[in-house]
Amino acid sequence: MKNFTVDLKEEYGIHGGKLDCLTMDMPFDVDTPDWKRPALIVIPGGGYGMTSKREAEPVALAFLARGFQVFILWYTIGTAEGMSYPEQLIELGTAVDYVKKNADKLNVNKDEVFVVGFSAGGHLTGNLAVEYASVSEKAGQKLDAKPTAVGLCYPVISSKNGHLETYENLLYGYTQEAKAELIKTLNLNEAVTEETAPAFIWATAKDQVVPVDNAIRFAQALSEKNVDFELHVYTDGVHGLSTCDEEINPYGAHLARTSKWLDDCSAFFHRFTKEKF
Repeated sequence: MKNFTVDLKEEYGIHGGKLDCLTMDMPFDVDTPDWKRPALIVIPGGGYGMTSKREAEPVALAFLARGFQVFILWYTIGTAEGMSYPEQLIELGTAVDYVKKNADKLNVNKDEVFVVGFSAGGHLTGNLAVEYASVSEKAGQKLDAKPTAVGLCYPVISSKNGHLETYENLLYGYTQEAKAELIKTLNLNEAVTEETAPAFIWATAKDQVVPVDNAIRFAQALSEKNVDFELHVYTDGVHGLSTCDEEINPYGAHLARTSKWLDDCSAFFHRFTKEKF
């Protein structure tokens, strides 16, 4: 097992971003040069005002056990203490690019780079899914930022019925006129095209922080554009369930059902991989 951190600011000359890398060494006793794993980048939530630890390492380790090399992006927050859009999108784009460019060293299949995000991290992940083609221009350098598919976990999708603080933090410092223009893309369901990355989406019907309407809006938009997707809406559960382990969420019996999202998301991603495990 290798565990190291890449400073994306130093690697790409951008403003910030750190990528924690947790990768398995080749597990065989004899050399198997063709052994590769798909890659998964985890994007914790926090309303663009912080980054949640509970949606970072626990998720990464769960997917490591499911056959992925895993990475955690600690991106720059918004607000007066951080930087506004598109810095977070640029940092995620460089993270995807880094994994692809270093695929051999990381024992990764460069054509199989997935991203999973939670809440505002789900918004950032969905933003990449719809905007990956524009990241190079925004970053001022050529990047291969296209994800193979994404996972959106109780995601913020639309300012029309979402978590407004998320948008306030992300667009801190913009004028009202500029915000109105940017919202055309940052209301992600309105930005979906036929080229949007496939998505696994899940949420709970009783989420009081980010209404389930957000997940449904994005799924509907994908359906209208004939983009592959899978949507799961669980009856019970508060916002921020992460892996749904009781260590993280002492909230009751429904966790056994909602925790199935991990296997379902992994299975959805494996529709796009050649690896059988």
